[in-house]
Amino acid sequence: MNRLILDTVERTLAAYVTTFLGLLLADGFNLADVSALKAAAIASVPAALSVVKAAVGSLIGDKATVGWVPRARS
Repeated sequence: MNRLILDTVERTLAAYVTTFLGLLLADGFNLADVSALKAAAIASVPAALSVVKAAVGSLIGDKATVGWVPRARS
């Protein structure tokens, strides 16, 4: 699989998981509650924004990744 796609998938999953767990921890970590479903839905927003950021990052910054900051030259 293309390196940029793997980088995007990794960043998107990380954004989703950290947001989801943060919302669950803030709410009391009750997975049986309806608010857990709301947290899952809300966590998709930062994940989607991560995909947009990766798309922009593929055009600017380091061409080997989707990061916005250019890699330092050795």
